[in-house]
Amino acid sequence: MRTIPDADAFLLFGATGDLAKKKLWPALYELTTEGRLDMPIVGIARSDWTDEQMRDRARESVRAKLGDNVDDEMLEALCSRVRYLAGDYTNESTWPRLAELTEGAEVPLSFLSIPPFLFDDVVEGMASVGMTNKGRVVVEKPFGRDLASAQELNDTLHKHLDEQQIFRIDHFLGKEPVQNLMVFRFANSMLEPIWNRNHVRSVTITMAEAFGIEGRGAFYDEVGAIRDVVQNHLLQMVALMAMEPPASQDPAAFRDEKVKVFKAMKPLDPEQVVRGQVEGYLDEDGVAENSDTETFAAMTLEIESWRWQGVPFHIRAGKALAETVTEAVVEFKQPPRMLFADEDDCPEPNRLRFRMKPDDRITMTMQAKVPGLAMVSDDVDLSVDYEEALGGDGPDAYERLIADALVGDERLFARQDGVEEAWRIVEPMLEPSDKVIVYPAGSWGPAEADRVSPMASGPVC
Repeated sequence: MRTIPDADAFLLFGATGDLAKKKLWPALYELTTEGRLDMPIVGIARSDWTDEQMRDRARESVRAKLGDNVDDEMLEALCSRVRYLAGDYTNESTWPRLAELTEGAEVPLSFLSIPPFLFDDVVEGMASVGMTNKGRVVVEKPFGRDLASAQELNDTLHKHLDEQQIFRIDHFLGKEPVQNLMVFRFANSMLEPIWNRNHVRSVTITMAEAFGIEGRGAFYDEVGAIRDVVQNHLLQMVALMAMEPPASQDPAAFRDEKVKVFKAMKPLDPEQVVRGQVEGYLDEDGVAENSDTETFAAMTLEIESWRWQGVPFHIRAGKALAETVTEAVVEFKQPPRMLFADEDDCPEPNRLRFRMKPDDRITMTMQAKVPGLAMVSDDVDLSVDYEEALGGDGPDAYERLIADALVGDERLFARQDGVEEAWRIVEPMLEPSDKVIVYPAGSWGPAEADRVSPMASGPVC
């Protein structure tokens, strides 16, 4: 088993940007309060700032996120370690200055909160001063726009970095409810005997948002729902639902099993995909005239493995829908005989629901006798509220993932082969031949979506 050293410096590229302001500086503060970030911190960007201006931005960011829950002493402990480097990533003089600011650090962790087209300049620059010898690099999604660009991006990173040095971050995997889904599956042995095609009728994963694109028309019009959430977030959820138990606790074993799920999936069949566009999308600033970008996508995926052959995995995701809901629902097969039902009635199948938004709740829908003389059954929900039962809502996703990267735990980060397999799966729908179907805001998407991703399968009698 390889020995993994902890990082001894934190470099934040794009330190003056929006992601750093909203998410990264608050995460670094929390890690400081936990004693996990006792190291030099260097913010790097093109803005002509001073060290103190960078520290002021860190203070502002933390207070905006946490309000009165800030420990002033801990905040100043964070700021005391912060330095700032104003530099152009294409200028050779930037890199010796950065090396001087982190002198003595052997395992710097670099967070690239910058556009992917700058990755080559940054990795090349760090390599020129030896920072890629043992250092780690965290890169934000998107990991390309398609399979070819993902491979090109990987080639760029691999010029100077081994795969084990690259941490592709998807904040979705750092969320407590997503990790709870994984633990619930593998920590409860009663589920394993029924977690297969013999007992499961279907799996449905939903990521619905009641809000629209919120002024991000120019960005969203280049992306769409399939690139934005299906290729990454939702395929990762499919993998967590479908993967085999890892052979060990080694991060590589965990990621191996997720990649096996992707490899067992065929590319999307356009006949099993429905794309929608919310009414009024074309009126948004930055959206191209007659844009065919989807704000909604529904589809059925198939996993050709011994465990899941024949079980449909339905996905539904979109903007401006009826509710904001993220959940995974496992629907089990019904009993072979309908003993406890009226002639014209049919009991609902058992369902196990992992809800992540708006609340973190796990619910098992069972059948129980209705009070009275008749021997008939009805739905009963056995439900656990994660926060209420276990206390607290856990660390922020970025806090968790940065903490893992600091100690070299790759488990919750995407690996090159997994990224490329995910792009292979969705590639048939990146340049679709069909037109989007317009749907009204506040609905559940186009009615046609029920054909490939039914809202509820219902009983079969």
